[in-house]
Amino acid sequence: MRYDYASMGFYTFDCLGWPVTAIPPNGDTFFIRDITLAVSGAAGTAVIAGAKLGLHCLAVGGYGRDSMGDWAVERIASFGIDTSALQRFPDVPTSSSIVLTRPDGSRPALHLKGATGAFTIEEHDFDRVTDARVFHLGGVGLMDAMDGERNAALIRHAKARGCITTVDIFAGSPDDLPDVEAVLPWTDYFIPSIEEARALSGLDDLDAVAAFFHARGVACCVITLGAEGAFYHHRDGTRFLVPAYDVDVVCTCGCGDVFNAGFVVGLLNGMSPRDCVRLASASSALNATGLGSQAGIVDLAQTLAFMEERPLRPAGPLTLSA
Repeated sequence: MRYDYASMGFYTFDCLGWPVTAIPPNGDTFFIRDITLAVSGAAGTAVIAGAKLGLHCLAVGGYGRDSMGDWAVERIASFGIDTSALQRFPDVPTSSSIVLTRPDGSRPALHLKGATGAFTIEEHDFDRVTDARVFHLGGVGLMDAMDGERNAALIRHAKARGCITTVDIFAGSPDDLPDVEAVLPWTDYFIPSIEEARALSGLDDLDAVAAFFHARGVACCVITLGAEGAFYHHRDGTRFLVPAYDVDVVCTCGCGDVFNAGFVVGLLNGMSPRDCVRLASASSALNATGLGSQAGIVDLAQTLAFMEERPLRPAGPLTLSA
């Protein structure tokens, strides 16, 4: 395979401000401490984090042919990522967000959907965009032109040619389930947040949620739990919780997407399932220490040292039954 990691789907341009405690009334101005620009999105954050952690990466998605798109594509390329599969649209704006990060790291956003909903991958390009050891589909539910049968055909092709497949989603209700179900039979690692997994399944218990997705074809669920860490459940019966790392949070933007990349780096470096999740959690925690997606990640050596040395958060209320 030509690449270690092909990351397809949701790519954005973000402008982030921190700390934001309120929106000024009328035409007033509030002063904040930091403003930054970032490439974000379930595929964009993951591909940059993957490159920072040492993977040879291909970016697959869409951007507008506008100033935000110009900056974002140049930024992605600056990490040594191949951007030749990023489509540019003269008449569709770049998917963009204004992110208002609160002092606790939570980040309400104003989002323009844009080019993520417009790009398509035709069958004659399937080989080119899946020429990777791992094919990541990030942002199922936001890719209007690809969601459903097209994404299913593409991930089926990736699986047939020997790719490891990973899937992340943007889902808030059972209405989003058909687009997600379409790709699950060819998904090795399904990596939603617990909020998304519960919204799709209508279930609360972790094992029940995992069983819901296993029944739809998923080989392994790795569910992110925010401050509670992450839950791993393989259909072979392997299951465990990994606590989150204890950090001073600046911004949680992109934490789940960085988790995806960290997990894949663990897989490709031959780590055990538990250590893959630990590396993913460490990557996510480092991300939270900076403003904007991937800000806290430097390289794999830094992340491995953090993984081994940083204390964990105290155990929360989530536990596994026997």
